[in-house]
Amino acid sequence: APTAPNTPAANTPAGGAAQAGPQIVTVKSEPSQADWTKVCGKDQGSGTDICYTTRDFVSDQGQPVLAVAVYEMKNAAQKQEVRVVRYLLPLGLLLQPGIRFNVDGQAATPGRFAVCFPNGCFAEAGGVDAGVVAAMKKGTTLNVSVQNQTQREVTFAVPLAGFGKAFDGPAIDPKVLEEQQKKLQSELEKRSEDMRKKLEQQGNAAPAAGAAPAPAAK
Repeated sequence: APTAPNTPAANTPAGGAAQAGPQIVTVKSEPSQADWTKVCGKDQGSGTDICYTTRDFVSDQGQPVLAVAVYEMKNAAQKQEVRVVRYLLPLGLLLQPGIRFNVDGQAATPGRFAVCFPNGCFAEAGGVDAGVVAAMKKGTTLNVSVQNQTQREVTFAVPLAGFGKAFDGPAIDPKVLEEQQKKLQSELEKRSEDMRKKLEQQGNAAPAAGAAPAPAAK
């Protein structure tokens, strides 16, 4: 499941004006996730088979940045097949310009922001062509471009290693998925606690470093 992203895009200094070149943010796979995860189920109302292949990504410091999920929905009765690419992105981005994403510099696919929550904003592209998913399965890097508050383009470079194998492979066992989610949650809680302790230590050290010298003995 997507986790709360950090906000590297929102933290760009105000000096980074719209004229500045694109900012590239390279992310890496969430360490506690062994690979991309494929989850499948059936919509009881429409009878549509729904599968999605997903993975979370973090910064070099291990902070959550974004999550990617590629949905494939098949309705046998209506002979429909729909693909949707959905992202959980950081807060602090301009919503109106939407997003663009491409694989290894190929033609870009546009998408729109759907809704924001305290942990990030969801954006998606619906009715995605099968060729886009095919490119993701064979490609190296998924480039997701947005605009930050200063209208500077920010591109997240997302590694695609393992995506094709997971997308074409079997869905994960629900029990295994539950264990993965518990492990991920535990890891995130540990990182949060470590960060809290580090901040406390920095706060305690600050007064000592800036303390006035003791008065000289008379």
